[in-house]
Amino acid sequence: MKKIYVGNLPWTCTEDELRDFFAEYGSVHSVAIILDRDTGRSRGFGFVEMEDADADNAISAADGKDMDGRPLRVNEAQERRRSPRRY
Repeated sequence: MKKIYVGNLPWTCTEDELRDFFAEYGSVHSVAIILDRDTGRSRGFGFVEMEDADADNAISAADGKDMDGRPLRVNEAQERRRSPRRY
């Protein structure tokens, strides 16, 4: 299972629309669009989880593809590095 980062999403994109978009490349296990904590609006990026082979296909095919007038940035998600907390 691979997690895919999807950037430059249209602000109006829903998780269902993102799931449908990536279902073209294989079975989608989960979808999450990241929301702003204060406003509840999309931050313009999200994550999709797919089987390894489907994810590789989706990354190569969907990177740069247009979604509602915006070219998507699609690549394998990287683990988030935690910075030390400052007090």
